[in-house]
Amino acid sequence: MNDEKKPYPSRLNKKNRSNSILNMMIGLVFTLVIITGAFIFFDNGEQSAQEPESVQITTDTEQQTSEEGSNTEEADAAEDSEKDSEAEAEKAKEAEEAAKEEKEKAEEAEKTKEGKVTVGGTITREASNDPIVAESIINTSWEPVGTTQKGKHVSVYEKDSVDWKEKIKAITYATGLAEDNMYVMMIKNGGGPQKSIGVVQSKDQSEKYRVHLEWIDGKGWKPVKMDVLKTLEGAY
Repeated sequence: MNDEKKPYPSRLNKKNRSNSILNMMIGLVFTLVIITGAFIFFDNGEQSAQEPESVQITTDTEQQTSEEGSNTEEADAAEDSEKDSEAEAEKAKEAEEAAKEEKEKAEEAEKTKEGKVTVGGTITREASNDPIVAESIINTSWEPVGTTQKGKHVSVYEKDSVDWKEKIKAITYATGLAEDNMYVMMIKNGGGPQKSIGVVQSKDQSEKYRVHLEWIDGKGWKPVKMDVLKTLEGAY
């Protein structure tokens, strides 16, 4: 008689049920693993797809920044160039004005030298028969130079006297020569008690003059004619 025990049907059913549950759990875990992997895969794919666009944006931004910087530098350079041009124009204007002022001074000095010291006068230049005279000049604008002398006038030919100094003043007035740039060669009577003649030359000897003076009571010595001399020989 066989005593081998056979499993009970209830135990078999429990074992089969446990196997089924285990298989379901394994399947569920496997499914979760697949889903998780899929999410990771798709997420990496989206990031990879977005990276080129991000790089492109960065490149465009850098290019725009570079262009803005270049435009700013060009604007600064243009502004500096404009300022330089304005400065050069200002310097040229100042130089032109300085040259004009120097020209006016030279013209004024020439007028003074020629005796054009009063507006409205007439200058007459006459050729002379005297071989030592280049020309004779009469300027109607010449005026008496003033005097500090009182009473009846007596012409004096002593150096350092008041009358002598006033004669020198009238001669410098007519010739335009400064007293410290003039040699007084002679001052003598001009043919009457109230007339005198002075002969002078510049210290560089380039200018020589003979000035005819006339005394005006209360007003001083007045130049009436000036001879421009070629030489001093025979001038006095």
